[in-house]
Amino acid sequence: MKRICLYILLFITVNFVACKSNNDTHAGHNRQDSLKLYTCPMPQDSVFSDKPGDCPKCGMALVKTETVTTAHDHEHAGDVYTCPMHPDVKSDKPGSCPICGMNLVKKETTGNKQEVVELDALLKPTNEFVVSSLPVTVMRQKQEQIEIKALGTIAYDTRMVGTISSRVSGRIEKLYVRYRFQKIRKGERIMDIYSPELLTAQQNLLFLLKNDPANKNFIEAAKEKLLLLGMDAQQLEQVIQKGQAALTIAVYSQYSGHIHEAGNAGNMVPEPGAMKDISLITEELTLKEGMYVQKGKSMFAVYDPSRVWALLNIYGENQGLVKTGATVTLVPETQPGKMISATVDYLEPFFRKGSKTLSARVYFNNTDRKIPVGSQVTATIYSNTRQVYWLPKEAVLSLGLDRVVFEKVKGGFKAHKISVGIIHNEHIQVLSGLTPRDSVAANAQYLMDSESFIKIKN
Repeated sequence: MKRICLYILLFITVNFVACKSNNDTHAGHNRQDSLKLYTCPMPQDSVFSDKPGDCPKCGMALVKTETVTTAHDHEHAGDVYTCPMHPDVKSDKPGSCPICGMNLVKKETTGNKQEVVELDALLKPTNEFVVSSLPVTVMRQKQEQIEIKALGTIAYDTRMVGTISSRVSGRIEKLYVRYRFQKIRKGERIMDIYSPELLTAQQNLLFLLKNDPANKNFIEAAKEKLLLLGMDAQQLEQVIQKGQAALTIAVYSQYSGHIHEAGNAGNMVPEPGAMKDISLITEELTLKEGMYVQKGKSMFAVYDPSRVWALLNIYGENQGLVKTGATVTLVPETQPGKMISATVDYLEPFFRKGSKTLSARVYFNNTDRKIPVGSQVTATIYSNTRQVYWLPKEAVLSLGLDRVVFEKVKGGFKAHKISVGIIHNEHIQVLSGLTPRDSVAANAQYLMDSESFIKIKN
């Protein structure tokens, strides 16, 4: 009987010890999963505890330092989800962006985790696939005020050019202008011309006035003829009062400005970047006293320096952005502190000789500023505001007619063709070929060995 009782007691003792051991093991795991460490704020005390309390050395309240997690927790603690369009939005689980509603995507960790490169990736052709761990970027949609920088030159406004010609054929008896760029005013005397045709018309008028004064129709017709031949009303009145024909007729300017010979008028619109020989500009006029002029032929051209335009050179990548009526700010090199506000008045529909830039004309009044013709200006053209998708310019590689990016895929990058638009402030517009979720290499130049070696797929 005693032996039976001893066996029962031993069985109960063994089961109790086993249960206690299992409970201690589970409790230890639970404590390890949620163990919180507390320490003294004073580092020199070196006091640690697994529960709140006071420091036994200085009496200060212990503060929590960190939470010890298990290996299972570490596997999921680093998962972060973010929005492709709003990187500031972060979450520890999948969901939707509270700003734009897009699905959150898992952000790749860049700590000590090593990306595993599979053998299949290494065996791919090098002109289709690149194994690398470069930083990546995504295209972003934002609104940009397009500002285009351009250089230009000041030229005469050819709409304001006037010409001086003789209405009769004859000989130059007296010339009152001597050199190019000589300044003249409206109504100033330019030359005196002897004309047999004009002399005959004057004698016919005087004959009618003397022998047939009652024939008003003929007299008025004779006066009209003299006026059409270039004689003004004052000269005509002097001939009638004196009763004697004038041997010469004076030619007056109808414009104010700088005088040039009509044959050299085309030289006054300088080509962009062209320099003129100063000796040819300041040389004397070829017309001399004693030379004959023909009826109706232009002899001089008068350019008004107060009415000019700026010829701006627009490069190919910006030609589609500049429109007539766009606001322009001009800064002349002779007056860098004074800006001129104007608008684009005209876009020339052709390339000037020796240039591959489009010329935009900006008209303005130069009366007060007196900017020298031929001086350079720096212009800022303000185009329309655009809200489009942008990529950093370094992320796009040009292959001549095609533009490519290196899209991030499993194990590396692959070349991908895209369509692009304008370039602005180190960014390039993406028209098609990418989505906001696609990641591409931030600098495509690092992944290129040879432009002709890259094989792309549309």
